Amino acid sequence: MSNQVEEQLKIDEQERAQAAASEFAASLKSRDTEEKIDIWFYRPIGLRIAKACAKLNITPNTVTITSIYIGVVAGILFYWNNIWINIVGMLLLIFANSLDSADGQLARLTDNKSRFGRILDGIAGDFWFGAIAIALSLRLINEGWSPLVWILAVVSGFSHVIQSAMADYYRNLYLYFLKGDSGSEFDNSKEVEKQINDFTGIRRFAMKTYHNYTKIQESASPWLQKFLHKLRTEPDFMTPELRADFLMANRPLMKYTNIIQFNTRVIFLFIWLFIGQPWLYFLFDIFILNPIMLFLINRQESYCKKTLKSVNKN
Repeated sequence: MSNQVEEQLKIDEQERAQAAASEFAASLKSRDTEEKIDIWFYRPIGLRIAKACAKLNITPNTVTITSIYIGVVAGILFYWNNIWINIVGMLLLIFANSLDSADGQLARLTDNKSRFGRILDGIAGDFWFGAIAIALSLRLINEGWSPLVWILAVVSGFSHVIQSAMADYYRNLYLYFLKGDSGSEFDNSKEVEKQINDFTGIRRFAMKTYHNYTKIQESASPWLQKFLHKLRTEPDFMTPELRADFLMANRPLMKYTNIIQFNTRVIFLFIWLFIGQPWLYFLFDIFILNPIMLFLINRQESYCKKTLKSVNKN
């Protein structure tokens, strides 16, 4: 009898583990596009937050807005040249990113997705890093640096916006080929522009901002736009072979989209703060992450150009 009970307990435990794994997988966009730190750390925490929010009927947008406030407070705490205050800022920034992970997971688990939610989620990081750039600039000026440090901050901030935009664009393009429209949040500026007048107030402002965001993505990828135009105008162009080839060629590039996003940037920001050299944050953005972004764009553009020329020959 005891053996039967033990066997049943093992079966129940296996079923619970399978259910938990299935729930976790359902909360992800795709393992191909996820960074290891996210899989091991942020996504498990985000899932717990998402499940708690679902029980309390808290919406994904509420979670995103909360993450924006916490992330901005975190950035402000980097103004002080005090490592303990900075550590509080680091912990708050990690928590803000956990919430930013949770909002998407909550949206997928509850099927509560919206374009405004995606826009809000996309600009959350810009608020965080905008606050960080301002706080670090004021800190450096207070420590005797020339006000010209604002030039570094602006170039770094603009670089961050472009890096995030392109990483997000290529990731959603990959998800579009992997899962189709249902598994991707892939947009184009013309479709977004058509919907601007459907909104008012802050939502209209957000849509206009997002429209400019999509135009940046498209202007930086001319060959990709020709590739997408062919996909939209020639349905037969999307063959199973093309889909498989695209995924195979772009899967290795996903690690570069992750490098120019949150985790790498923040790890090095924390290092610069610990060694008391926050100015290196700006140089890292400009001289390390920008070349990685340009490499990513070049690889994607080369693939699209090569594929289009090959198809046109045939």
